[in-house]
Amino acid sequence: MSDLAWVPRSCTLPTAERPLRVAEWDALFAAGPVSLSRPGPLRLRLVLAGGPEAGERVRELAERESGCCSFFTFTTGTDTGTDTGADTGTGSAAGGGDRTAGRLWLDIAVDPAHAAVLDALAARIDAVAAR
Repeated sequence: MSDLAWVPRSCTLPTAERPLRVAEWDALFAAGPVSLSRPGPLRLRLVLAGGPEAGERVRELAERESGCCSFFTFTTGTDTGTDTGADTGTGSAAGGGDRTAGRLWLDIAVDPAHAAVLDALAARIDAVAAR
């Protein structure tokens, strides 16, 4: 899935850098999301295997992505094995959704105008993880 036509015009990342950023995300997805769910039409949740190093990598990538695609809202955390039912923001918060103690999760949310981008991202994650 090398076509980047799904990248919205509102993305401010220089065109020449987009394939490199997509490759970074693909490498993360290929490392093996444990699960991908769609808690709502404007939100994805990925549960990923990995410890503190993976968490730092995910947070750094999400921060850079937010810098060029401000329509994304990223929330990361580590499951504690108990469901608090609340996402408290970027960091080590526990949230609703998949419950697997010690696993890193990443929520990706968009505004209604970018729902199609989230759909394309979900399809890309499925395709990359299936390889």
